[in-house]
Amino acid sequence: MQKIKAAVCRQFGAPLVIEEVNLRDPGVGEVQVTLDACAICHSDISYADGGWGGQLPAIYGHEAAGRVTGVGAGSKSYGVGDHVIVTLLRSCGACGSCVSGDPAYCFSQDTSAGSPITAASGEDVGQAMFCGAFAEKVTVHASQLAKIPADMPKAAASLLSCGVITGLGAAVNTAAVRPGETVVVIGAGGVGLNAIQGARIAGAARIIAVDVNPDKLEMAREFGATDGVMANQEKPWKEAAAKAGGRGADAVLVTVGAIGAYDISTRYLAPGGRMVMVGMNHSGESSSYDPSVIASLGQNMIGTKMGDTVLPRDIPWMVDLYQQGRLKLDELVSGTWRLDQINEAIADTKSGAAKRNVIVFGD
Repeated sequence: MQKIKAAVCRQFGAPLVIEEVNLRDPGVGEVQVTLDACAICHSDISYADGGWGGQLPAIYGHEAAGRVTGVGAGSKSYGVGDHVIVTLLRSCGACGSCVSGDPAYCFSQDTSAGSPITAASGEDVGQAMFCGAFAEKVTVHASQLAKIPADMPKAAASLLSCGVITGLGAAVNTAAVRPGETVVVIGAGGVGLNAIQGARIAGAARIIAVDVNPDKLEMAREFGATDGVMANQEKPWKEAAAKAGGRGADAVLVTVGAIGAYDISTRYLAPGGRMVMVGMNHSGESSSYDPSVIASLGQNMIGTKMGDTVLPRDIPWMVDLYQQGRLKLDELVSGTWRLDQINEAIADTKSGAAKRNVIVFGD
């Protein structure tokens, strides 16, 4: 058992509290990682605000990178000193989803060991999303890790753990964007910029970013968007179609959790097009569509979790593209913050100004 500092959520919607907590050593199949960086994702904020429920106290944070400092029995893939990213993608490797190549949808996970975290008082502290990475160290299942080069900047590497694989994977894996296609990305935030990068890497001819913020549309061009459309006009899908030569999009990726964006997302589609649901709304909210239109035009609505990523398959080529300069990661880091500044970093993220804010640990 080790004592570490962490940002604990004790009340939904309230500031996180920096506390000293106890972290148990890794057990069978587990690995301990000393973190160098953990990015702040909007999912963490939604959880901390109570948007998806859950038990408190809890530690959020799931987009991290660091070094392996402990290995439990049976964890043969990693050794002390390995540089890794830490994700929420925990998989058993044996269920139907895992053996079919869909570990993001693993449905047979042994969580009987409970959370590895306890408060100084002895009460259990939830390890949110199997990570609890707003902390100096984590103990996680080995399946949640992927190796990265030792010299890769950890702030940039941490983004591979969620924002990058979610957006990039949604374009490459889920939407299966092909060369020459037209892609609309609704929302030019952190995930949206990576969906744009994914569409660019996949060879899309037109990549149209849609957002309410003109500055974000300008930023989207830096990541590969060919066009921008303001979302707050009366019928933005008509402008998008005009920019695509009068035809709708082959793929529409909704990267924000706004119900209004989902309500009109299929309006951007060409016949036979597919709309990919990436952004997560709060529980209980719903969107509506006319099924007869979708059916008669042969359109598709597809959900995706974490970009349908398979860590051993996808992280190596993403790292390779980054090293070649073809995948932007450093440019996604808006600012770095200490753990004791996490509430300021969250407020800055909520303002919409940041692509990704990153908590950095150590000197």
